[in-house]
Amino acid sequence: MTIAVLTAVFLILFFLRVPIAHSIGIASVAAMLISVPFDPTMITMAQRLGASVTTFTLLAIPFFIFAGKLLATGGVARRLVDFALVTVGFLPGGLAVTNVLANQLFGAISGSAAATTSGIGGFMIPAMAKENYPNPFSAALTATAATTGLLVPPSNVFIVYATVTSGVSISALFVAGYLPAFSLSLSLMLIAVFVSQYKGYGRRSAFPGFKIFLTKFIGIFPAFFLIVLVMGGIVSGFFTASEASSIAVVYAFILSVFVYREVKIKQIPNLLLETASTTGMVFFLIGTSVALSWVFSFTNVPQMIEIFIKSVSANPYIILLLINVILLLIGTFMDITPGVLIFTPIFLPIMTEIAPAFGITPDEMKYHFGVIIVFNLCLGLVSPPAGTTLFIACSIAKIKLSAINRPLVPIFAAGTIALFIVSYFPQISLWLPRYLGLLK
Repeated sequence: MTIAVLTAVFLILFFLRVPIAHSIGIASVAAMLISVPFDPTMITMAQRLGASVTTFTLLAIPFFIFAGKLLATGGVARRLVDFALVTVGFLPGGLAVTNVLANQLFGAISGSAAATTSGIGGFMIPAMAKENYPNPFSAALTATAATTGLLVPPSNVFIVYATVTSGVSISALFVAGYLPAFSLSLSLMLIAVFVSQYKGYGRRSAFPGFKIFLTKFIGIFPAFFLIVLVMGGIVSGFFTASEASSIAVVYAFILSVFVYREVKIKQIPNLLLETASTTGMVFFLIGTSVALSWVFSFTNVPQMIEIFIKSVSANPYIILLLINVILLLIGTFMDITPGVLIFTPIFLPIMTEIAPAFGITPDEMKYHFGVIIVFNLCLGLVSPPAGTTLFIACSIAKIKLSAINRPLVPIFAAGTIALFIVSYFPQISLWLPRYLGLLK
């Protein structure tokens, strides 16, 4: 009955377009009231909400958000597009491939799929329209490519995952996302080339020459150096992820205000206000999601799901397939942050149990599963009906959501293939952290 009430209340609120954080919180309270009196229920929910956002690790999130907003406002998106164009624009489907590369580079700097879709899409979708790329295709490609940045630092999602997974090093988790992100980008580039060639989209331009390439690289190098600064410090142990986030803010401020000179001092209060608003939304999502996760634990949902999955098959490869399918379905209606917080405690014990079948230890599986769940929920951001990046891309392209469905199919399929390759070959996630000595 508890699970039935929780599911019914959540779905009703979701289809009434109540914000996801409120839907999760109200559904959690409704489910608890089935078996617990009102006062203990409200006290418990308040305690869970408060305790969930007092973790020191989460301090990195508002700093990374502010750094991303500074860079998004400071002309980095335009410079990244210019650099990506001279780097891969000469390939078949040049602008489409440029779109994917620019999205990954900007996502790695901003750490936000929504900011990436808006920042890069604002340049690339109109530019692609001028070269005979249909807006639905451009919007679908932009929305999907924008998610690649969530797999590389500064990824707030990995920070959230680390808060609910004991014994996980954020530095190793950050590094584990690099090759999977590259796998996703490569798959999107390949499908962009294929579709562009098959449909006759765009035109192929000549390589502009090494001198122009070097000029564009020098122009964007200060932004790239932020990644080196943050990850170099974290991996070397010179500072923590939280300390790195504050350093990122200082560097982004200097870069945007004094180097690129595209952010004015008078804009800073508005950027701080936007950061506070975004942080409040993220933290409220974290609080309600942790509360719902506690309700699941209280009602033995993880054990029931484990029994169900094992009743379907005892084969580790089938179990992994089921978990991937479930996570892909969850991503169609749930945002990435609550998805990670709610379903990591449910699926991680199952994944650590089957880890030896894939030639890795249970501790290594914690990192690999972090990549798997974030990868799945990234694809959920481009899955109707609740795909966040889809709505932003459609708004930029000035098209209806329904227009994007057909061109999205091959792009989503390419991303899903990359997901399953990464899932079944843990070495893709774990090779770089092992090489750098981050996994003991």
